[in-house]
Amino acid sequence: MATPSFGGQRVLILESRRAKELAALVTTYGGQPVSAPALREIPLEQSAEARTAAADVVAGRFDVVVLLTGVGTRAWLDVAAHDGVRDAFVAALSRLRVAVRGPKPHAVLRELQIQPWVAAPEPNTWRDLLSALDQKVGEEGLREQRIALQEYGASNPELIAGLEARGASVTRVPVYRWALPEDTGPLRAAVGAIARGEFEAVLFTTATQAVHLFQIAEEMALAAEVTTGLGRMVVASIGPTTTDELRERGVKVDLEASPPKMGVLAREAADRGAALLASKRT
Repeated sequence: MATPSFGGQRVLILESRRAKELAALVTTYGGQPVSAPALREIPLEQSAEARTAAADVVAGRFDVVVLLTGVGTRAWLDVAAHDGVRDAFVAALSRLRVAVRGPKPHAVLRELQIQPWVAAPEPNTWRDLLSALDQKVGEEGLREQRIALQEYGASNPELIAGLEARGASVTRVPVYRWALPEDTGPLRAAVGAIARGEFEAVLFTTATQAVHLFQIAEEMALAAEVTTGLGRMVVASIGPTTTDELRERGVKVDLEASPPKMGVLAREAADRGAALLASKRT
């Protein structure tokens, strides 16, 4: 089998925390990575909601805890540690029914020697999480269950509505939020380059990257040009949530990583990128 190759394509990377790792993958597959971080994570160590929820977990005021991200789970542990209740918090989690959306919060639980009650299957979307919960609880549903929902970056109204429709009472636990990078220069340069047709491919690793890309494009009065420019590039998405965000903005997604992992995303974009680009540009 031929080795996947970008064939020298200029590939836009919007990743922040793992930008160097993704750029190295693109280079390995023969691409020219251009990094323009589209977001930054701001921990909320002093979040009143997270502190109160940690105390409520310790006091046994929840029936179910839902963990959506590994970073968020660790941040919540840090909040508990800041208040001097980390050990009590972990002990309480071990007694509760804990549901995880994906492998990263699962890994944190493994470190704590806690087995999750429910784990969403790939591609680890909120829909998969609800489906896994439905399979676990059956006809009993989640009636009158008090759920603590660890959120990541932005709230997920669809997930909250789905839990409440099943009879649960949901308490949001925001532990960090997403913001634009402090230096938006590279992202603004990328917006201009997309509008001028200077990239062959772009890799989206979270839906918020799309939100922020278009936020900057609108500030620069280039939203229409960016949509057109993306239409002439290979648009690769890490998974269904990111794909949905792009489609809502009128962007055609050419490929979606399966399973939804960064290494798979880079490899599949390299493997299929040349053919997809030729098809789009003819």
